[in-house]
Amino acid sequence: MTVRTKPAATRETPVKQRRTLPPLLVHALAALGALAVVVLLTLVTDEFTNLRIATIGYYLVAVAGLTLLTGLTGQVSLGHGAFMFIGAYTVALLVKHVPAFPLWADLLLASAAGGFAGLLAGAAAARLRGPYLAGATLALAVGLPALTRKFPDFLGGSNGLSFTVHSRPAGVGVPELRWQTWIVWLSVLLALVLVVNVVRGRLGRDFRAVRDDEVAASLSGIAVGRTKILAFLISAVCGGLAGGLQAFLLGTAAPGSFTPALSLSLLAAVVLGGLGSLWGALWGAVALVYFQAWSEDLADVLHLNTDVANNLPLAVYGVILIVVVLAFPRGIQGGFQRLRALLRKPAEKKENHENH
Repeated sequence: MTVRTKPAATRETPVKQRRTLPPLLVHALAALGALAVVVLLTLVTDEFTNLRIATIGYYLVAVAGLTLLTGLTGQVSLGHGAFMFIGAYTVALLVKHVPAFPLWADLLLASAAGGFAGLLAGAAAARLRGPYLAGATLALAVGLPALTRKFPDFLGGSNGLSFTVHSRPAGVGVPELRWQTWIVWLSVLLALVLVVNVVRGRLGRDFRAVRDDEVAASLSGIAVGRTKILAFLISAVCGGLAGGLQAFLLGTAAPGSFTPALSLSLLAAVVLGGLGSLWGALWGAVALVYFQAWSEDLADVLHLNTDVANNLPLAVYGVILIVVVLAFPRGIQGGFQRLRALLRKPAEKKENHENH
């Protein structure tokens, strides 16, 4: 009696597949880690540094939204400060006139108000490009703050609106400013999780396709106009949230905080950090806060008059922007990537030599 066995060559062996976490969960875990780092930093620094950390937070979400718009879809906006203006005044008006609303509802409505304005701007932007789009958005940044003088009783005129938000729960033994910094960064990281998932998903690929070649994108089935409007919408939601967080942190919404210089500074931060990179948005936000602070310190040391001292931060920021762009055309993040590639080459050469 012979027993037939299956040839070894034909035996099927199960292939172990590596399980990967869903991207949304990965990004959420990364956001929790970043929040832990922020909390640790606020615990070991003074209140003034806490304020700067919070300022980096709301600038980060604004620059990230502009990065999505300019870096990923190629739409140059010079009016992003207008969406921050809308978000800040939405929070201020809600706190003063509807105090029963919780803070999270105020911030959501500020984001929605900025998004609605972005939807209207995006509908016009879908028919414009290049300098015409830049000029139209700049007009938005110039015109909106002027409404405060047109309706001084409602918007507070040139002095703006001042208010107080008691966001810290009773019995929590944490300084108010530190608690506010945590709230700002929690909101920012939640927004960034959503933005990263958009960038890494199908919509992000559509954005890049529109940026690279609108004709080719249209021929491949992408609705170019709708994609541009969506980019403006998401970017403006980020701007509205940034403005709402700024108003919550400072307790005021004033037109002087949302001049066209703010919009230009945000765009410069996008270029400085790295066009099209969300990591670059972080470096740009850090630079926006600390270069201005260092310039103000320098003006105090040199005892400059008020006019020169007020314009020195922009001048220093512009010089640094030119130097960085000349040295690293892809911004600070591009410089880090280039440095990492240079450090990796010797290790790869050594590995190839050992293999041979």
